[in-house]
Amino acid sequence: MSSHSALGRGLIAPHGGTLVNLLVDEDRADQLREESRHWTSWPLTPRQLCDLELLATGGFSPLNGFMTRGDYDSVCGSMRLADGTLWPMPITLDVPDTFARTVKDGSTIALRDPEGVLVAALHVVDVWKADRRAEAAEVFGTTDRAHPGVAAILGNEARWIIGGRIDAVRLPLHYDFQALRLTPAAVRGVFNRHGCTRVVAFQTRNVMHRAHRELTLRAAESIDAHLLIHPVVGMTKPGDTDHYTHLADQGFIQIDTPAHDSLQPWVAVQRQGNAAFESPM
Repeated sequence: MSSHSALGRGLIAPHGGTLVNLLVDEDRADQLREESRHWTSWPLTPRQLCDLELLATGGFSPLNGFMTRGDYDSVCGSMRLADGTLWPMPITLDVPDTFARTVKDGSTIALRDPEGVLVAALHVVDVWKADRRAEAAEVFGTTDRAHPGVAAILGNEARWIIGGRIDAVRLPLHYDFQALRLTPAAVRGVFNRHGCTRVVAFQTRNVMHRAHRELTLRAAESIDAHLLIHPVVGMTKPGDTDHYTHLADQGFIQIDTPAHDSLQPWVAVQRQGNAAFESPM
């Protein structure tokens, strides 16, 4: 694990003060692949794969893994990590009872993608059974299943949670929009290379309309800032536009933006995880 402490002139600090990078170097990755032959394996769900990617790249900074019980209880109860850092909802690895009973504190689990490829090692700190109704009530303020977040929590049959630190071996593979799938560190690198001291960012999970275009351009122009369009992709809630249409729309917005150095738009993609309702970036 490493961190990026060089923030660049004028850029705000990452959330929690440190931009986390959980990807290990190639030598360590080879070592983990060899050792993983003897570990219990867990095939990540699509949501968990999204969460893992955000953890590994620092999108969920300052987290260094799936939440342990101390952080989970604190976030549910006060919207803060155990150390007091503001955090709106749990980032957890949920597993069924049958798997949870095979895991011991202090053990290591091989986290694998749908093809069985090792993507990360999870060093287990604790394992516990969650009260999903209490979680929904504390996080969303309701237990009404009409709320998509509540429906996902109460409909989750994996009642157990495993918390611990992650060593990421590789990121999930993507074959679309590769040039736009920038990590948080890469986005900061773009800002630094262009000498950005002011940035207006617009994060959206839906197609941008003309009103959004005008809103973002005028916001950037009002403070002479660069503009970052930051759509989330991956899992969505029912009724949302698919990310192919979404990203094609961002390209149109980018091309149609007035030529002005201080209003240069960039598009960066963020995988959306955590039940796909909010992306706490």
